[in-house]
Amino acid sequence: MIKPLSTLLLCTIALSVNAQTAGTAIPTTMPYGKIDVADLQMKACDFEKDANAEVLFEKGDSYFDQDFNVITNEVHKRIKIFNDNGKNEADVHISYQGGNQYEFITGVQAETINLVDGKIEITKLDKKLIYDKTIDKRWNEIAFTFPNVKPGSVIEYKYKWNTNAFYHLPTWYFQDKLPIRYNEFSTQIPDVFYFRVQSQFYQPLVKHTTGTDSRTYGSGSDSHTYNLDNELRAMSNIPSLPDEPYMSSFNDNVQCIIFQLISIKPEYGFVHSYSDTWAKVGGILADDEDFGAQLKRKLADEDDLVTKAKALKSDDEKIGFLFNAVKNTMKWNENDDWYTIDGTPKAWEKKTGNSTEINLILYHLIKQAGVDAYPMVVSTRDHGKVRPFYTSLAQFNRAVVYIPVDSTKQYILDASGKYNVYNQTPAELLNSSGLYIDKVKKFFDIIEIKNDLPARQVVLVSGEIKPNGKLEGIAQISSTSYNKIEAVKRYKTDGEKKYIDYLQDGDNNLKIASVAFENMEVDSLPLTQKVAFNLDLAGSDENYIYLNSNLFSSLKTNPFLSENRMTDIDFGYLKAYSINGTFKLPAGYKTDALPKSVSMVMPDKSIVFKRMVAESEGTVVVRYNITYNKVQYSKKDYEYFHEFLKKMYEMLNEQIVLKKS
Repeated sequence: MIKPLSTLLLCTIALSVNAQTAGTAIPTTMPYGKIDVADLQMKACDFEKDANAEVLFEKGDSYFDQDFNVITNEVHKRIKIFNDNGKNEADVHISYQGGNQYEFITGVQAETINLVDGKIEITKLDKKLIYDKTIDKRWNEIAFTFPNVKPGSVIEYKYKWNTNAFYHLPTWYFQDKLPIRYNEFSTQIPDVFYFRVQSQFYQPLVKHTTGTDSRTYGSGSDSHTYNLDNELRAMSNIPSLPDEPYMSSFNDNVQCIIFQLISIKPEYGFVHSYSDTWAKVGGILADDEDFGAQLKRKLADEDDLVTKAKALKSDDEKIGFLFNAVKNTMKWNENDDWYTIDGTPKAWEKKTGNSTEINLILYHLIKQAGVDAYPMVVSTRDHGKVRPFYTSLAQFNRAVVYIPVDSTKQYILDASGKYNVYNQTPAELLNSSGLYIDKVKKFFDIIEIKNDLPARQVVLVSGEIKPNGKLEGIAQISSTSYNKIEAVKRYKTDGEKKYIDYLQDGDNNLKIASVAFENMEVDSLPLTQKVAFNLDLAGSDENYIYLNSNLFSSLKTNPFLSENRMTDIDFGYLKAYSINGTFKLPAGYKTDALPKSVSMVMPDKSIVFKRMVAESEGTVVVRYNITYNKVQYSKKDYEYFHEFLKKMYEMLNEQIVLKKS
């Protein structure tokens, strides 16, 4: 046991600084309650003019207590409000793991600063209006709202985050949804602890200092010395992290620093390794009261379901039957945690639970039916990708059921989603990793979650162009995999009228007479939609008719219009499109401009685009084939990706021009 510190010996601190470009002033922090009048007078963020608010500075200072038993992180944050839209920042929510006092928040202070008739006016938040709320058995939240906030206000708050876990040095985020003028984080770590540091930076540090203090604990012959390793990292002018089309999660892209305890080296004795393996994390799950202990809990009236499942011939039939039974019985309460809250028997009784309760119920029933299955913890897309080399349970936020069918096939089941199917891994779990638990054999392993089969969509349009500039026809849309799931979800959630609006895609010239579906309830077959429609061909007149043959494809609008990209691209799954059109020309007209047949391929062959256009005996035939052979793209490669997509969408929407003879 490390004894309390009693004597402090201060040594010279060695500094290494990465400064900004010579002549450029580095922003800094200010004491709580002290403010520069210029910050109250400023009207906009210097480096992000359209921001509704700006973080003037955020500062974190993490250190151990004298006994090395508690880690404290002192946080001080100051925000400038520019307009009414920025006033949302006045509502603050600070989450922490309050269960069993694993973490606790102390010393919360908050105040609003305004400039009134040229004088600084400070309105302090009444401490009675700071609320500590229990979210569930593990999580709590500090919540408060700043008083007297208006455009021009500066709000600031500070608090101490504490943890009783000496291995839990907090992750620090240098980036936010708001632009940040200056962000600083310092750590003071006794050298008896060795933490692995994972930095996710995309811009340089403007300040980086390191140094060592020599410290002493104990007294007399029982005194010992150790070194306190000090490190400060700072960034400035950090742009906000936007929500961009097809981005992976905020956590995957945000600039941050993560700490993982690897070992403890006492002055005497052996080094203790704390480099947790996934096997150790799996063992913790297997023994946890809110996870492993739930796996064999009997459910009310489960015997009837299990008996029906056992009577089915194949494992696939058993899995499909129980999956749909649980999915249709249970209601997801929209909460995601890797642990249960009420436990599986109570959740089953209430017919409501979080995602883990629902899926551990499914696991239990499948096992009772005699099918080899395993509980698995995963991370949803919004929560962020699992880092395989960072062995932490905190990376997961949901449990699912893992069934390795054979060496080439596996099922990952999630019955919390009402439109999920048993034979298709939910899209929100792809391109990450999952940790599965074999409690009986005490075997735990992490596997990659992906889908190598593309989701296909085939559009067949057959139509006749009328002399009055109208197109009448039938479209048949065949959708597999995630395309089918998305279409069924949209139709059942929104209803037929809104679904027809979706098919029209904002085109008021398109009128849909009817939509008919086939195989909506058959998981193993593609969804087929038959759409009867007529279309007023925009721009047509007495002499010319203009036709865009890209109909009902969901590929009309390019989602990658921005010249710049701040986040990585993640499509989730592979995609393949085939758009085929046959258009009968009206009597007395001939083609005046016909798009050329063309083939275009990305330099890395990750996207292939082909267009074939031909005319024969008064009919124009158009065929597009688009294949996405890659799921993820780095923002570093965005320039050539953006240029390719720009050309591709231009070709997809190039018009056929008919001229009156």
